[in-house]
Amino acid sequence: MGKGAGCVPSKRRPPAVRAENSSSDAKNAPVAIEERDVEIETANSALPHPAEVKLKIFIVFYSMYGHVESLARRIKKGVDGIDGVEGFLYRVPETLPLEVLEMMQAPPKNEEIPFITAAELTEADGILFGFPTRFGSMAAQMKAFFDSTGQLWKEQKLAGKPAGFFVSTGTQGGGQETTAWTAITQLAHHGMLFVPIGYTFGSNMFKMEEIRGGSPYGAGVYAGDGTRVASEVELALAEHQGKYMASTVKKMAQP
Repeated sequence: MGKGAGCVPSKRRPPAVRAENSSSDAKNAPVAIEERDVEIETANSALPHPAEVKLKIFIVFYSMYGHVESLARRIKKGVDGIDGVEGFLYRVPETLPLEVLEMMQAPPKNEEIPFITAAELTEADGILFGFPTRFGSMAAQMKAFFDSTGQLWKEQKLAGKPAGFFVSTGTQGGGQETTAWTAITQLAHHGMLFVPIGYTFGSNMFKMEEIRGGSPYGAGVYAGDGTRVASEVELALAEHQGKYMASTVKKMAQP
C-alpha cells in the first residue's frame, strides 16, 4: 500500500572513517585526505533530514452504518494537522455474509478505504482503533481482527506501540466507556501503550446543553436507531483525539 517498512525510520549514519594519522597512509592514499573529507560532507548533506520522514498513525476501524467511519475521517484530519505526522485510514475485514448485511440495510463499504492485515500493523508508529459496541464491548468484526494478531502477540511485535480507541453506541447507557474499557485487554496482551484523551478536550467535555458521545477513553458517537449522524461536537472531539495522538507519538519518537 505504498507504506515504508518499520514503525520508526532508522537514522542513517555515514560509514565510519578510519583516522589517517600515518604519513605513509597519506602518501599512498589514492585520494587526498582533504578531498575525501569534502566528499563525505557532500554525501552527508545529500541525506534526507529526519524531519522529512513523516510518522504514521493508522486509523483502523469497523463501521456498519457509517457512524464510526465519520469519526475516523475527522480523526485523520486531526492527525494530518500535526507537522511530521500523517494519518492512514484502514478497514478491518467484514465477517457477515452480504445477504445478511442487505437484510440489516447496511450501506456498501467505501472501496477507497483499503482493508488491512494484521501484519501491516507493525508499520505504524501509533494506532487508533474504532468500532461500534455490541452489548458493551467491541463488535465481532473488530474482535475477529484482533484474534488474527496471534503471531504478532507471540513475537511481541506491537509491544511499546501507542494505541487508542473511538467508539459508537446506540444509546447514552450503551457503552461509551465500557466498549473502550473492555478493549484495553487486547492492548495489554500485546504490550501496547494505551493513550486515552482524558479531559484534554477542555470545557467541551463538560457541556450539558446537548447529547454528546465520547469519554476520557476516546471519541464517541451516538447512533440512536441508526438515522442519527455525528454532531459537530462529537466530530470536533474526534479531531482533537487525532491531534492528541499524533502529538503524543511525535513526542515519543523524539531522541
